[in-house]
Formats: sequence, C-alpha cells, structure tokens
Amino acid sequence: MESNWAAEHLQVIRTLMERSAVYRRALAPIMIFNGAIGAVAAGAGWALKIDAPRTFILYWAGVGLLAVAGSFLLVRRQALKESEPFWSPPTRRVTQAMLPPLVAGLIISLVALANIDSAPGNLGAGLGMLWLPLSWVILYGCAFHAAGFFMPRGMKVFGWAFVLGGCGLLALGSPDWTSRLNYAHGIMGFFFGALHLAYGVYLYFTEQRKNAA
Repeated sequence: MESNWAAEHLQVIRTLMERSAVYRRALAPIMIFNGAIGAVAAGAGWALKIDAPRTFILYWAGVGLLAVAGSFLLVRRQALKESEPFWSPPTRRVTQAMLPPLVAGLIISLVALANIDSAPGNLGAGLGMLWLPLSWVILYGCAFHAAGFFMPRGMKVFGWAFVLGGCGLLALGSPDWTSRLNYAHGIMGFFFGALHLAYGVYLYFTEQRKNAA
C-alpha cells in the first residue's frame, strides 16, 4: 500500500512538471478574467456606495462566486482544447493544496456575517471594511503559494505579494472611518483586480514571446 501511494504521488508530480507550460497558458486568461471582474466590482462597489459591513460581505461573496464560476469554465475549456480530463489527479492535488486557506476564508466570512450586527460600532465597521478584506487577501495569497509547489514558480511570488501586502496594510491600520468605503473597495480592487490583471498580462506576453521564438 505504501509503495503504491508513493508511486502514484511521484507520477502526479511528474505529470504536473510536464504540464507546467500548459498550466501557464491556461493561467493567463484566468488571471485576466479575474482581474477584470475584481476591478469592475471595486469600481461598482464604490459608485453604488456599498459601505454597510453586511452588504459589503455579501457583495464581495457574490463577486467571488462569479469569479470562481468563470474560472471553472475557462479551465474546462482549456482541458477540452488539450483533450485532457478536467478532474485529473494533478488537478485534485492542486485543489487539495489550495483548499485549507480558502475554507478558512469562507469560515471567517460566515462568522463575521453572523456577528457583524452585534459588534460595537467601530469594531463592526472594522470587521467588514478592514479586517475581513485583508484576511481574504492574506489567505488567498497562502492558497496560491501552496499551488505554486505544483505549478510555475511565479505562482509562489504572486502568493507572497498577497501575503506580504495584506500583512503590511494590516500593520498600518485603518484610515479615518469617513474614508473606509474607498479604502475597503480599494483593497479589493488593487489585490483582486490590478494584481491579477498585471500577472495575467505578464503571462500572456511572455508566452507569446516563447511561441514566437
């Protein structure tokens, strides 16, 4: 049993390494899609003045679901294009690596949502407008860093940008409460919008140069 598990594990790692170029090509449209969704959602959230903590959480939860659904369709299309199974052992391994921090983010969000109304004034606003979005950023970075052990090295760097950026903003603290709307949506727009777009464009053009060579 032990030897069979080890052999399967090595085969999965070998397959992941062999398909790193395929995953790199697949990541570019996914990153660009998610970046566009994040940037538009941040602008819309600011324009619509979504500043109540409960509404803020539900709004960005909906945006996250839309991003996940779109990413799923893009990955599925790429798998069909390459004539590969979608839910393959390597895909399961990457998903398992990313799952713990993503589940932690979901649980923290549900706890905040359940207790947001009973929290004191500034604490309640902080949960919805500072601590929660920065928790999302940090845990999302942890998920991508974990995936980076099975995918191109840039994924680890991308994950560290989220972790360090989120921790840095957390250490700086919150601005004046009158600007919490701009600040909260700005956090989401920068990390889940601008950084995704930048990384997606980088992947796209570097891949184009490789193909041209």
